[in-house]
Amino acid sequence: MIVAACPGQGSQTPGFLAPWLELDGVADSLARYSEAAEIDLISHGTESDADTIRDTRIAQPLIVAASLIAWQALVERAGRCSDGIAGHSVGELAAIVGAGVISAEETMRLVGIRGRAMADAAAQTPTGMSAVLGGDEQAVLDRLAELELTPANHNGGGQIVAAGALPALASLAEEPLKGTRVIPLQVAGAFHTTYMASAVDALRTAVADVTPSEPDLTLWTNRDGSVVSSGTRALELIVNQVSSPVRWDLCMASFADAGITGMIELAPAGALTGLAKRGLRGTPVVAVKTPDDLDAAAELLNGAAA
Repeated sequence: MIVAACPGQGSQTPGFLAPWLELDGVADSLARYSEAAEIDLISHGTESDADTIRDTRIAQPLIVAASLIAWQALVERAGRCSDGIAGHSVGELAAIVGAGVISAEETMRLVGIRGRAMADAAAQTPTGMSAVLGGDEQAVLDRLAELELTPANHNGGGQIVAAGALPALASLAEEPLKGTRVIPLQVAGAFHTTYMASAVDALRTAVADVTPSEPDLTLWTNRDGSVVSSGTRALELIVNQVSSPVRWDLCMASFADAGITGMIELAPAGALTGLAKRGLRGTPVVAVKTPDDLDAAAELLNGAAA
């Protein structure tokens, strides 16, 4: 089984969309996605600096659009889809397109609303996120509870992302647990926590107008790593995950249980590939960062089909 993985916020880098614009049809697709998301994706994906594209309103549509472009190009190059698909955080909005639940334009409309609503929620109270690398998992969780921080992302491979008040995050970094390293993340607020409650309401209202189809690929959810068999349920899950923890560790465990034989991370790739190398040891992985990586990804897909 080959799994496609769609990355989350923080994967973007300045100019990362530029190489994709060399492919036929990509400029037209990005123009449609820009209209749906109410953001100039081509300008931000080719010209804007790191600080600009770190803005949640911009970062989320950029990341999802890149994954959709890479997915379409991969399917065309390989002549087939992957056997399953999943997304990390906002990447779930790209994954449901790959699974046939909603259209690319519809998901871009939703991710535009999601990004704006999460940025507004983050502006209400100063909060942030920090990655905790290494250490004993239970000891890390106990320390977060002591500081009233939320384990917002269980990423697997020895990585947990803490979210909450800035003074508490500062205390976590100043007195790290033995065997851990704390890395502050360049994000606007405490995503996947109760601080995002207002964004949940905004996205739920937007999703009410969508009529989904049933998934036509195996689709896993961040909520608990289980397979989602209902389009309606898939939409419920992407709404609720805005304020609930991302369990990418459980997704990787489910990939393993399903007999994964390879993973392809869609653009802007890198982060999930790194987690897979630690959490899915021995599994072949391809990071599709630019169109130059499509041949390797197609080879992995077609090798699985042979």
